[in-house]
Amino acid sequence: MLSVKNVTKKYGKLIANDNVSFDVADGEIAVLLGPNGAGKSTIIKCISGLLRFEGEIILNGCANKTLEAKRQLGYVPEMPAVYDLLTVGEHMEFMLRSYRMTDDNTADRLLERFELLDKKNKLGKELSKGMQQKLSICCALVHKPSVVIFDEPMVGLDPHAIKQLKEIFKELREDGASVLISTHMLDSVESYWDKAYIMKGGSFCAEKSAGDTDGKSLEELFFELTEGGDEK
Repeated sequence: MLSVKNVTKKYGKLIANDNVSFDVADGEIAVLLGPNGAGKSTIIKCISGLLRFEGEIILNGCANKTLEAKRQLGYVPEMPAVYDLLTVGEHMEFMLRSYRMTDDNTADRLLERFELLDKKNKLGKELSKGMQQKLSICCALVHKPSVVIFDEPMVGLDPHAIKQLKEIFKELREDGASVLISTHMLDSVESYWDKAYIMKGGSFCAEKSAGDTDGKSLEELFFELTEGGDEK
């Protein structure tokens, strides 16, 4: 369970997030939508503990900056976060050791799904941007988190990797994880989202459930609510 309560983030006089509140339940996929500058990446960085903020963010009953919350969180940033001088295999080993976990072959299974298993000895700096993105996803999932945050995860991925990632979204939901996805690729999440939170100007202009769309697609809702009048 991810719970965001009355979160405000300011950069000087600029209010990037204005009293934002929402929940992502266990076994639920929520999508975070909005135009550039709406505040999506800011709230994601707040959830991930990378930014200070006013308000409260709870992961499975634990404040997001506690060690227990961090153990339960998987985070895929907008830009791939890999180490230049670690190999692909060393990245996975580093993540497992960081969480004090032993490998049950999860690392190799993830690498195989994203066609990186034969790249285990390649350094991070030797990987293409797309491969770095795939490695970043593998690193975020190897410790089997119960709350997973994806910030534009499909940018730079090839069709095979996008297919695998979509399957992983569904598997995480089936396993009872709370999944939050920020994306501009609306068609990539159209068939399996449970809740949609649409941001505009640092706050939500709409909150929708999959069964409450009046027959409209996610894309239609997005443009209606971000380019038309505000709605709750």
